[in-house]
Amino acid sequence: MRSNLIIAPSPSAIADAATLLRHGKLVAFPTETVYGLGADATNDKAVAAIYAAKGRPQFNPLIIHVADLAALDGLIIWNDTARLLAGQFWPGALTLVLPRQPHAPVSLLASAGLDTMAVRIPSHPVALQLLREVGRPIAAPSANASGKLSPTTPLHVAESLGDKVDLILAGGKTQIGVESTVLNLAAPRPTLLRPGGVTREQLEKLIGAIDVATGSDDTAPAAPGMLSAHYAPTLPLRMNADNAAPDEAFLTFGPDVFVKGGALRLNLSPEGALQEAAANLFAMLRQLDQPHLKGIAVMPIPHRDLGVAINDRLQRASVR
Repeated sequence: MRSNLIIAPSPSAIADAATLLRHGKLVAFPTETVYGLGADATNDKAVAAIYAAKGRPQFNPLIIHVADLAALDGLIIWNDTARLLAGQFWPGALTLVLPRQPHAPVSLLASAGLDTMAVRIPSHPVALQLLREVGRPIAAPSANASGKLSPTTPLHVAESLGDKVDLILAGGKTQIGVESTVLNLAAPRPTLLRPGGVTREQLEKLIGAIDVATGSDDTAPAAPGMLSAHYAPTLPLRMNADNAAPDEAFLTFGPDVFVKGGALRLNLSPEGALQEAAANLFAMLRQLDQPHLKGIAVMPIPHRDLGVAINDRLQRASVR
């Protein structure tokens, strides 16, 4: 790995990163959710380089990141619900799937050939500075090998992708720790495709009842994160465990002094805070993914608020 691969996000570094993006290179950068692997979304070859670097199936669409609402002009077709949600949750951890404009300059490869586009405005200051500097829509899935654990630190990116990325802007540990919520507004009814940093309860409080996509789609997913096997450590993972074997790692939650077992143990949140658990999830799974162990057991996580997103990631990580 190059010694200058990871750099602090100074103004000059952000300017250099923007230049790399404009020249078709790959730049990893922090968002409030996880680190993204960015490429110029209007450059077919640059978008193809994302798929190659990640080993990502080319039928799996990418999220397009922009700096502000004006940058979406000419990309997507708005509706009233989208404008309402954008006004409430952007910048932030919500991705909206909307019909793409017929002559949108974004590569069709980034949309996996669909007539929709997944878009969001991130809230991380480094991400926003980079997007303003580059002045183009940026396609940015999570900056990790496809199907593996998402990165919440710059070192995670380097460990997963190495020199496949041209530069990593270091912005510390990400705040939320799970990916953005994906809501399809191109369907007859608003449909939650992926739970994430904005909860279903928050969405329904604003726009009323929404549908929820069931199951997975391994052939033509409408959004990232819908493949059945995803976010996976190397070791097999089992959920809702009340104990762990001596040769297993144990990922616990809440007060765990009376929980037995586990050769190696980490606690997502000793006080049972779902926000803390989400922020720690991917980093702790990485720490527990040790080759001398036979698996990872995970205690039950409450299925509410951010716990829905946590359980979604754990379920997909458990598929073999």
